[in-house]
Amino acid sequence: MRTLTTPTRPRQLAKLLVTAAVAASLTVLGACGKDDPAPKGSPSASAKPTSSATKASPSASPSASVKPSSNLDGITVKGDYGDKPTISFKHPWAINKTQSKVLKKGSGEEVLESGSVTVNYVGVDGRTGKTFDSSFANGKPVSFPMNGVIAGFKTGLVGKHVGDRVLIAMTGPDGYDSSGGNPQAGINVGDSLIFVVDIEATTLKSAEGKENKPKSGLPTVAMKDDKPTVTIPKSDPPTKTTVEPLITGTGAKVASTDNVTTRSVTVLWKNGKVVDDSWAKPFAPQQDPSTGAFVPERNKAMQKAMVGQTVGSRVVMVFPPKTAYKYEDRTQGIGPDDTVVMVVDILFSQAGQ
Repeated sequence: MRTLTTPTRPRQLAKLLVTAAVAASLTVLGACGKDDPAPKGSPSASAKPTSSATKASPSASPSASVKPSSNLDGITVKGDYGDKPTISFKHPWAINKTQSKVLKKGSGEEVLESGSVTVNYVGVDGRTGKTFDSSFANGKPVSFPMNGVIAGFKTGLVGKHVGDRVLIAMTGPDGYDSSGGNPQAGINVGDSLIFVVDIEATTLKSAEGKENKPKSGLPTVAMKDDKPTVTIPKSDPPTKTTVEPLITGTGAKVASTDNVTTRSVTVLWKNGKVVDDSWAKPFAPQQDPSTGAFVPERNKAMQKAMVGQTVGSRVVMVFPPKTAYKYEDRTQGIGPDDTVVMVVDILFSQAGQ
C-alpha cells in the first residue's frame, strides 16, 4: 500500500508528521495548515541547530560541582494522571544514565519501538530547574512516531503502556547535545532533562473492539495467526462504494485532517486475487519523509472511507471500478473495470495540524 503525503510541513516537524511505512502505512487525510513551529523543547529529534546553537560550548554542563545521580530518588512528582504534574528537585541536577520509572500504572496497549504515541508531558531542565516545554500548558496532547524523537524520550517510553504516567531523566547526549543544545528553550549542551509523560494512546498491533455481524453480500474475513484471508461472495459486487466495520474500535474517531496508521490488504472482486498485503510484511513503520509521492487521484476513496471510523476498527471497503484507482494501477494488476476490496485495520490516528 502506498503512502500518500501532503506537502511537507516546517523543517522541525517534517520527520515527525510525514512518514513512509513498510507494513503500517501512514496516510495523511487532509492538507497541512499554516506553518506552525514545533514546541521549543519538544521531544522531536528533527530540530536542527541554529547558528547560535552551533556555538554552544560542550563545557556548558549542568555544573562542574554537581555529581550526576545514579537514580531518580531526588525527584518528587505530585499530581494524578491527566493533571499537570508538579516536579520538585534540588538543582542544578544531573543523571549519569538515562532511566525512567512508572509513577502511575495503566493497563492499555504497550508502546512499540516501531509505533507512535499521543502524550501529555512536561519537560524540565535539570541544570536550571525551569520548565522548557509543556503540552499541558499548551492545552492539548501531542503525537510522535517513536523513531522521530530524541533518544532519551524513546528509551523512556518503549515498553510502557497507555495509561502510564512515566518519569524520565535523560543525559545530555540522549537529549539535545547532538544539536548543540536548544538555546531557544534555554537548554545547554550537557544539560540533563526531566520529563513527566502521560501516555494517552499508541499504535495498536491489530484491530480490537466490538465484533460486528458480517453484512450479507459483502466479502468475509477470516484471521489466522493474525493474518487475514478475504473470501469474495459469488454475488455481484455493490455498484456504490460500501464501507462496513467488521470490528468497531473504541479509540478516537478519524477526522478528515488526521494522519492515520493502517494495515491493509487489497483484493480484486472478480477473482479474489490479492494485489497488495501489508500483513505479509514485518510490522515496522519506517521514517522516510522523502518518499511516498503525493498522487491525489489514488486512494482518495480509501481516505474518505476512513473518516468517522474509530481507531481499533477493522473495516471492509468495496470500491466500484474507477473509484479507488481513477487511472488504474497496472503495477498491482488493477484494471479500469475492477471492483477493488480493501480490508483495513485502523491502528493509530494523529490529529492534523
